[in-house]
Amino acid sequence: MSTLSLSPVFTPAPARARSSVRLTRRGRLVVFLTALVVTLVVAVALAGGAVGTDSAGEQVPTETITVAPGDTLWDIASGVAVDGDVRDAMTQIERLNALESASLSAGQKLRVPVVTD
Repeated sequence: MSTLSLSPVFTPAPARARSSVRLTRRGRLVVFLTALVVTLVVAVALAGGAVGTDSAGEQVPTETITVAPGDTLWDIASGVAVDGDVRDAMTQIERLNALESASLSAGQKLRVPVVTD
């Protein structure tokens, strides 16, 4: 039979060589602010690209209508939908008028695409 004995043996950890450079509180702040400025400069440089094109876009011929009481965007779009796809017409009307939602108010003026036959 074998016996197990536990003896507290203390082996000291090897001493680390101390670095001659120590950052003070102000030094850590300077390093942090420098890293922050560099990050912001890189972010602005990467995000600052132009997204325009050299060619002009085509203007869509439109007419202005006044929303009557009870009118919905679906009703208006179904009247101007060319291919019968009302959802595309609704999206186009929303873009032309910078609408954030499909809700309309009576008396509101809307630009809608002209239906060409």
